[in-house]
Amino acid sequence: MNRAYRLAAAGVLSAALVAGTAAAASAAPAAPTAHAAAKAPQKAALTAKASTGSVKAWQEFRISGTSTGLKAGTKVTVQQKQGAKWVSLPASVKTGKTGAYSLRVKLGIKGVNQLRVAGGDVVSPVFKVTVR
Repeated sequence: MNRAYRLAAAGVLSAALVAGTAAAASAAPAAPTAHAAAKAPQKAALTAKASTGSVKAWQEFRISGTSTGLKAGTKVTVQQKQGAKWVSLPASVKTGKTGAYSLRVKLGIKGVNQLRVAGGDVVSPVFKVTVR
């Protein structure tokens, strides 16, 4: 009888352990605290805007914008779409302490030019400037 009692007790304990493990595994993870969410890294992004939508060939205009999630002093470069490729132009500047930047650009390819600004591993949305 003693042996039967021990087997029954071992069976009940085994079942309890399995049920406890399954319950612990299926428990929902705790929600992150507001403090943890505040420390989450900010996704890097760039904005860019031309000072004008149309210029004469080789007329100077400005491109300005802001960066978020990039270190202050990150080099940003203007890129122009030439055919199917994005070509970096010799127009670049470092972002300021606030992430803002502004630079002067001259374009010589007549027609609608698709431009963007690249810095770090991030590119801005494409914007257009027409050269007449």
